[in-house]
Amino acid sequence: LRSQEFTQTKRESAMTTRFSPGRQLLTLLITGLSFVSLVCVTEFSIAADEPRFSLDEHTGDCVDVNYGGKTVARYCFAYQPDTPESLHQTYKPYLHIFDAAGEKPITKGAGGQYTHHRGIFIGWSKIRHEGNTYDRWHMRGGEIVHKEFLKEQADSDHATITSRTEWHGKDRTSILSEKRTMTVRKGVGPVRLIVDFQSELTPTGSKVVLNGDPEHAGIQFRPSNNVDRKQTTFHFPSKDANPKKDRDYPWVGETFVLDGDKHTVLHVNHPSNPKETIYSAYRDYGRFGAFFETEIPAGETLTVRYRFLILKGEMPETEVVTPLIEDFRESESHNG
Repeated sequence: LRSQEFTQTKRESAMTTRFSPGRQLLTLLITGLSFVSLVCVTEFSIAADEPRFSLDEHTGDCVDVNYGGKTVARYCFAYQPDTPESLHQTYKPYLHIFDAAGEKPITKGAGGQYTHHRGIFIGWSKIRHEGNTYDRWHMRGGEIVHKEFLKEQADSDHATITSRTEWHGKDRTSILSEKRTMTVRKGVGPVRLIVDFQSELTPTGSKVVLNGDPEHAGIQFRPSNNVDRKQTTFHFPSKDANPKKDRDYPWVGETFVLDGDKHTVLHVNHPSNPKETIYSAYRDYGRFGAFFETEIPAGETLTVRYRFLILKGEMPETEVVTPLIEDFRESESHNG
């Protein structure tokens, strides 16, 4: 009898413990936390495997923009005035664009035909300031000098570099202060890379007049010096386009061949940019871009914005790239 009573009591105690509400809650909580931990670890593992943008600075020389372990762009900002040779190499900052393999630039650096043409660059051959005229296209008698980085940021979505530059006048005194922002994103569809370029130009003294001509001023793209000139072609938003007469194209494209590979670049114009813009897009060596002339009053800032769509291969049907063009053109202006 005692044995039976002991067994029955043990069984009831076990059942009470097994079905205790507090124990049920504790069990569910532990199980839930284990599940959440598993999900978090899984999501972290997936996120860790996703390609990301990163920035790699070579001290005093350039900043590489990397994506998924490959270099996609390079901002060259060195300024080395010690010798005529080093000054020639470094008298203006510019942005290189790399090939899809991340192995070499598809844009031009110093040297070659028209050494002052370098990657994605900006300049005017006739800048008037306080009774003087300066050439910040061919870089005669002065430089555009990187002073500091105001922003360097990279994540899974984009990489952004903001550089403060000074445009020299006489005796290396500043006539313009520039805040240059370059944002690089991964493209969609046939577009492998999206590069947004913004320049904020502020006179450091009295007003500045930006002038020149379509061949020697503006915001330009120059492909490698080694393009096959016989195969360079340009693309326009209308069939009857005349780039030497037309004004304010929303975009212009170029296809060029380098080492047997075709590349296409679209240069997109934001509606907030100065009007009467002329796109010089007809040279077989491939330099093309947007030119305008304007005056920047003392104490004011001119902001210009452009987008570059980088594709490997032929120019696709316009409808394919229209969403990326319109997304940019409809974005908010940041004129200051």
